[in-house]
Amino acid sequence: MELKESAYLLGLDLQTVMSQVRSGFFGTQAQRFQRGQDEIKVWVRYDLSNRKSINNLDDMRIMTPSGERVTLKDIATYTIARGDVAINHLEGQREIKVSADLKDPSSSATDIIDDIKLNVIPEIQSRYPTISTSYEGQNREAVKLSRSLKAAGIPILLLIYITIAFTFRSYSQPILLILLVPFSLTAVAWGHWMLDFPVNILSLLGIIALIGIMVNDGLVLIGKFNSNLKEGMAFDMALSDAGKSRFRAIFLTSVTTVAGLAPLLLEKSRQAQFLKPMAISISFGIAYATILTLLVLPLFLAFSNNIKKSSKWLVTGEEVTKEEVERAIKEQKEEHEH
Repeated sequence: MELKESAYLLGLDLQTVMSQVRSGFFGTQAQRFQRGQDEIKVWVRYDLSNRKSINNLDDMRIMTPSGERVTLKDIATYTIARGDVAINHLEGQREIKVSADLKDPSSSATDIIDDIKLNVIPEIQSRYPTISTSYEGQNREAVKLSRSLKAAGIPILLLIYITIAFTFRSYSQPILLILLVPFSLTAVAWGHWMLDFPVNILSLLGIIALIGIMVNDGLVLIGKFNSNLKEGMAFDMALSDAGKSRFRAIFLTSVTTVAGLAPLLLEKSRQAQFLKPMAISISFGIAYATILTLLVLPLFLAFSNNIKKSSKWLVTGEEVTKEEVERAIKEQKEEHEH
């Protein structure tokens, strides 16, 4: 709103005029009293019929300091524009919130945020130096998850190691299982690249689930291998039989997991696009992890056995069999001795 010269000649100013307009249309509190436990507020404003149209604003009577009444259109001009719905504050400073959704769900929100940080915000801050920015939404959740993984990732892997070590009473076999995890991440990267999806926060959650499935499949194979050794099988035969006998269980686990996620991977709806990164991480990762469990894990076990056997020969100078250096056989001998 902008006042005309005639308004100033009548002794009016912008604050006085705006105050009367607000009182007439929004209302002003005239009285407040207590009735029982309730507080009653009395507001005074124009009747609805006198404030429902923009023409009512033009014809509104403004009182001058001398007591005269003049119409608003005679003393002021105004333009209709969208104002602030609410003024929010964060830590004592005024806050302006800008929110947006991805136009293309397959785009990377992280890349877009980085582009805003590098190209958009510096230009705004050069014009308005007092502005500070805070990146929320998916970006905030991604940062929180990465911080949580940094803080809890190592302890979680350590707990997995301790649990497996207590189960098999072996220090080396849990390490061999955990070493499979980095190999499976290559399949996760291939899956995102093939389906043209960026790695985001849901991808990381899928990787966490993938680690659990991988460890479970590895436990099945190692458990059968240790049982075969205790039954008197030779090392190579025990390893081969463990892969053959547990092939069906491991393979079916992977197939049913991938099959269950297939409808989500093939879905074209917008809602499904946000969940696909998690499905990609699990399905591609577990498919590759099946090969790792059935082929690479036995190689790791054989390689570990050679290291144990060579170490034993270097320390004692005695030739030992492959079976004698395995923890399952040592544990069996200890049980017989006691």
